[in-house]
Amino acid sequence: MTKFKTTALDFDEQEPESMLSASQQFYDQMRKRRTVRDFSSRAVDSKIIENAILAAGTAPSGANQQPWHFAVVNDIDLKKQIRVAAEQEEREFYAHRASDEWLKALAHLGTDANKPFLETAPYLIVVFQKKFTLDDQGKRQKNYYTPESVGIASGMLITALHLSGLATLTHTPSPMRFLNTLLNRPSEERPMMVVVAGYPADMAEVPVINKYNLSQIASFNGQ
Repeated sequence: MTKFKTTALDFDEQEPESMLSASQQFYDQMRKRRTVRDFSSRAVDSKIIENAILAAGTAPSGANQQPWHFAVVNDIDLKKQIRVAAEQEEREFYAHRASDEWLKALAHLGTDANKPFLETAPYLIVVFQKKFTLDDQGKRQKNYYTPESVGIASGMLITALHLSGLATLTHTPSPMRFLNTLLNRPSEERPMMVVVAGYPADMAEVPVINKYNLSQIASFNGQ
């Protein structure tokens, strides 16, 4: 059996009281996270975006293959091109592709085919899923558990941006292959979502919604 390299775990154990306090504090911070559709055009330090992506890159992945790519966009003209292409797909969605049931489910959020935030927000982060990776010899290597891995990394990205003081929105026009063309990404990469990041607009409002309570989202088995 091939021997693999190991190193000592860097783990800081805390006192139970500190652990409980930290978990409560994290929950209190995260329950304030809301999807924002009204963004300010205020500039954001690019280092904040870079650190959030680095944090997302620490996510666990199948065989540590890290099957993700984050394409960061803050060029004004490119953001406009993305908006134009996305709104074209969204108009098709609302007019022809979406079922009545799906449109009914969306109604209380007040969404439509217009996506001005794609231009207004200072940053768009397009998350790509990599089904294959090229090794040093240019040979295609299959990646495993890619949807799960990229999903975890995307959640960590949104969390990192929120804890850094930025508002976010996840945008998923369908289909999204136009993003490969606009961002010069290879065909073997699949765009999963656009994470819009920036400051909320002054007086931004969000729909009144509720999150499920603990008993609705979890079950506990054991003592």
